[in-house]
Amino acid sequence: MWFLLLGLLGVGLKYFEVGAVGGWSWWIVLSPFALALAWWAWADSSGYTKRKVMEREARRKQVRIDRQRANMGLPTRDGQRTRR
Repeated sequence: MWFLLLGLLGVGLKYFEVGAVGGWSWWIVLSPFALALAWWAWADSSGYTKRKVMEREARRKQVRIDRQRANMGLPTRDGQRTRR
């Protein structure tokens, strides 16, 4: 995502010839898009993306369980109880 934003910023600066970026080669300006493509290919092939999704779902599930236990007056995962 950061590579994509950097690439869009670079293209905008190059197109409007702002500052030093206006004098750079298009290959340099467009290189963050190639880096973004390489990152996404690696993240998908290595399982990084799926692992992050599973971790986020596990956190959401634990928060939901803790909230329900706290509402029933039972100790939560961190051992705290709420008043009823």
